[in-house]
Amino acid sequence: MEKQRCEAAAVYLASHRNSATPITEFAPDTRPGSEPDGYAVQAALHARFAAQAQGPRVGWKIGCTTQTMQDMLGIDQPAAGGICAKMVQDSPGRFAGRSLLKPGVECEIAVGMGATLSPQDSPYDRDSVTPAVQWLAPAIELVDNRYADFSQMSVPSLIADDFFQAGAVIGPRRTDWRDLDLPALRGEMWVDGTLVGSGIGADVLGHPLDALAWLANHLSARGEALREGDMVLLGSLVQTAWISTGAQAEIQIEALGKAALTIT
Repeated sequence: MEKQRCEAAAVYLASHRNSATPITEFAPDTRPGSEPDGYAVQAALHARFAAQAQGPRVGWKIGCTTQTMQDMLGIDQPAAGGICAKMVQDSPGRFAGRSLLKPGVECEIAVGMGATLSPQDSPYDRDSVTPAVQWLAPAIELVDNRYADFSQMSVPSLIADDFFQAGAVIGPRRTDWRDLDLPALRGEMWVDGTLVGSGIGADVLGHPLDALAWLANHLSARGEALREGDMVLLGSLVQTAWISTGAQAEIQIEALGKAALTIT
C-alpha cells in the first residue's frame, strides 16, 4: 500500500478517534485491501499519535485469540493492535466517557518485556519467549466499538484501527511468576458488582505465552522487534462486556490479583 494512501487513511482514523465520532468504512482509494495493508496503516497511525497527545506506542494488544472470534470475523489467526503511552494507567484507572462511543472491558493477563525479541529466521515458541518476560499482571483492556456499522468494516480496516483498542489498566506486577500454572489461572470480571464472565488462561490460544510467541513471530515477519519495556495484553479470558458511562469494572486473576476501571 503506497505511503500516501497509508497516510491518508491514518489521518482519517486519527481525526475520528480524536473527536470521538463514528468511523465508517474507508473510501475505496484509502481502504486497506489486505492484512499487511492494515498493519501499514496502523503503523502510520501510531506515528501520527506519537506526535499528538496519545504519545508513542508503548505496547501491544492481541485480539481474536479464540476460535469463536476468528470464525465470526473470517480470519485464521489473532490480530495485533498498538497501545500508546497516554492509554495506559495503573489500577484503579479512570477514563472519560466523552472520549468513547461504545466502550467495553475485557479481562486479560498483561506481560512486561524484560528483554528484546528481535526478528529471526526460526520461529519463536513458548519456551523461547518465556525468558524475556519480566512480569505478569492482571489487566483490563478498554475497547471501543467506534464504528457506525461494525458489520461493514473489513478485517484489514479493523487492524488499521488497532482492533478496537482504547486503553489499558494494569494491576500489581508480579515478577515471581514462573512457577505458576498459567493455563489453569482463573479470571473473573464484574461490572457494577455483578459477575459478567469468567475463564481460564488456557482460553487464550491454549496457553497465554503461546499468544506472546504469536506476536513475536508476527512482528518478526514484519522486520520488527518486540522490545524490552513493551507491555503486551495477551487476550481476554472472558467475552467483552459492553458498559456505559458511570460504570465500574473489576477483574481478578488467580495468583495475580485485581484491577479496576471506571468510565467517568
